[in-house]
Amino acid sequence: MYKKLRKICALALVVMTAASCVTQKQMTYLRDAEASQTQAINANFISQSETVLRSGDAITVFITALDQEAVTRYNLPTAVYATPGTDKVQATPTLQYYIIDANGDVTLPVMGAVHVAGLTSTAAAQAIREKLEAQVVSPSVQVRLINAKVSVLGEVNRPGQIALTGERITILDALAAAGDMTVYGKRDNVLITREVNGQIELARVDVGSAALYNSPYYYLQQNDVVYVSPNKVRAISSTNAGLWLSIVSTALSAATVIVTVVK
Repeated sequence: MYKKLRKICALALVVMTAASCVTQKQMTYLRDAEASQTQAINANFISQSETVLRSGDAITVFITALDQEAVTRYNLPTAVYATPGTDKVQATPTLQYYIIDANGDVTLPVMGAVHVAGLTSTAAAQAIREKLEAQVVSPSVQVRLINAKVSVLGEVNRPGQIALTGERITILDALAAAGDMTVYGKRDNVLITREVNGQIELARVDVGSAALYNSPYYYLQQNDVVYVSPNKVRAISSTNAGLWLSIVSTALSAATVIVTVVK
C-alpha cells in the first residue's frame, strides 16, 4: 500500500514539475535568424522607421534661413521652464512647442494653420517649408516630436511607460527598456495595441522569430502599447497547482516516514 502511494505521489510530482519547466527555445529571441536574411531585413527598415504625427502630439518647429532675421517672426520665442515640483529653472532656454489640434493642424506665427497629422516629422517639415517658400528665400525647417512614448505591460521586469529620446523605437528596444521579459513571458504571442485613424488596431507578433523584422509592428508608433502574455508556467504558479504541488510533496515525505517507521 505504502509503495503504491509513494509511486502515485512521485508520478504526480514529476508531471507537475515537468509542466512548470520553460525550455531554452521558448526563451530565445530571433531563434531562426540567419546572416543571409540581412539584406531583406534592412530593406524593410527604411519604410517603417518614422513615427506618424497625430492629434494631441507635441512638436517643436524651428525655421532658419540665410537671412535669419527674415524668419525670426515665424518662430516661437524660446522659454525657460521650472523643474516640476521645484523652483529650479533650466539654465538653457528651450524651444516652445505646439500641440497638434483635433483637426490635425498646428498654427504657426504669421503663417497660420498647417495640417501635419498623418505625416512623419520629415513630411511635416516639408509641408511647412513649401508654404513658407512664397515668403522666405531658401528656408530650412526642422520638426521634432517631443512627447513620443510607448507602454510595455505584462510579463516584463519593469512595466510602464517609456519616453522616447528619438522618434523611433523597435519592439526589441522597448522590451530592453522594460528590463526584458520575465521567464514567464510568451515570446511567440506579444500583443501590440495601436491607434490608427481613430480605430484601435490589435496585432500579435512572435519576437522569437526572425520574421519579426518584416512586420509593420517591428517599429512601434507613438502611444503603442506592448503587452506580454503569461505562459503556462505562470498560469500554473498563479493557480492552485502550486498548492497541490506542495501537498503532493508533503504526502510523499509522509509516506516515506510511514514506510520507514513500519519497517
